[in-house]
Amino acid sequence: MDDPVLLTGAGGRVGRAILAGIGEAYDWRLLDREPLAAERLPAGVTTEDVVVADVTDEEAVRRAVDGVGAVVHLAGDPRPNAPWDSVLANNIDGTRTVLAAAVDAGVDRFVFASSNHAVGAYETEDRTPDMYRKDDEFRLNGSELPRPSNLYGVSKATGETLGRYYHDHHDLSVACVRIGNLTKGHPPREYERGQAMWLSHRDCAHLFDRCLAADYEYEIVYGISDNDRKYYSIERAREALGYDPQDNSAAYTFGGEPKEEAEPDSA
Repeated sequence: MDDPVLLTGAGGRVGRAILAGIGEAYDWRLLDREPLAAERLPAGVTTEDVVVADVTDEEAVRRAVDGVGAVVHLAGDPRPNAPWDSVLANNIDGTRTVLAAAVDAGVDRFVFASSNHAVGAYETEDRTPDMYRKDDEFRLNGSELPRPSNLYGVSKATGETLGRYYHDHHDLSVACVRIGNLTKGHPPREYERGQAMWLSHRDCAHLFDRCLAADYEYEIVYGISDNDRKYYSIERAREALGYDPQDNSAAYTFGGEPKEEAEPDSA
């Protein structure tokens, strides 16, 4: 991609993983509500490429999207227990503001960081904890309706629907990534659910790279590594985006330590 890529929420966990993995592959414009430390900027990115603004600031967002070819939208209140006034302003209104500005600026594609919380209520008492284990066949594949587990999940499901609207009415390519449990270096320790939805930093960067490079229209995919035990399918991400994850929580013990040989967990 020749045009710059706008990355909102660049200073957050997902943004840091993306920039660490593919920071040198694109011409970035970074937006965050807080100034970014110089050591967090990838090679070739200077403070002139950083926009310090809130996604609820329509004028600032429109300046930020001017001249970019794609938007990776991560910004918002990431707290699962975030109150309604915050998710409404930051996650719903903020996402609509960025989408509308992208369309008006002629942006080609929009990558939206959705969340496992958009479908968290599928994890019912009769399904858990078996659904977190490798011999259980239950899978969510992105075609199911949202079933949020909290108001944060409601905001992410709303963001997916806003993306659908702007795709259908403005021909914007949109990929919604329902991100699992992102941790660096190892899967979540002693957390069965987290290990089933683990997303490594390496696979996270690769997945968002494929969202920027692949040819698609509107997609909802799951952002997890190729874990032996999983209840999110990554087949659509493979087929539509060319996602080829390299990591697997089964290569680690339940305590999160690397195994000498990658074998499925016994849990």
